[in-house]
Amino acid sequence: MKTIKPTESELEILKILWEHGDCTVRQVHEHISPDKEVGYTTMLKLMQIMHTKGLVERDESSKTHIYRALVSRDAAEQQLVNKFIKDLFDGSAARLVMQALGNHRASNSELEKIRELLNDLENKK
Repeated sequence: MKTIKPTESELEILKILWEHGDCTVRQVHEHISPDKEVGYTTMLKLMQIMHTKGLVERDESSKTHIYRALVSRDAAEQQLVNKFIKDLFDGSAARLVMQALGNHRASNSELEKIRELLNDLENKK
């Protein structure tokens, strides 16, 4: 599997593409601009760089290019979390989970999903 190394800004763009599907640069810019001051040309350059890096593909068949994420949200999350665990938590997923749950108030539905995951992991042993 290809290593995914998006910057923080590239991750913001990927999130928009994952949530809204294929988008033009203008559409991505409109989604980001209410929260962040970034010019259209900066957004265009970022998305061109992402295309070069293989994070997105673009349909050039019409005047307005349409961008699509080439990496799935699950694949990106998995690689970034694995890197985070390795680099910051010395390879200990348990330390990451304990830190996350100790500093974040999980909802009842999140806790239920965690219990289900733990039960599944126990059953696989």
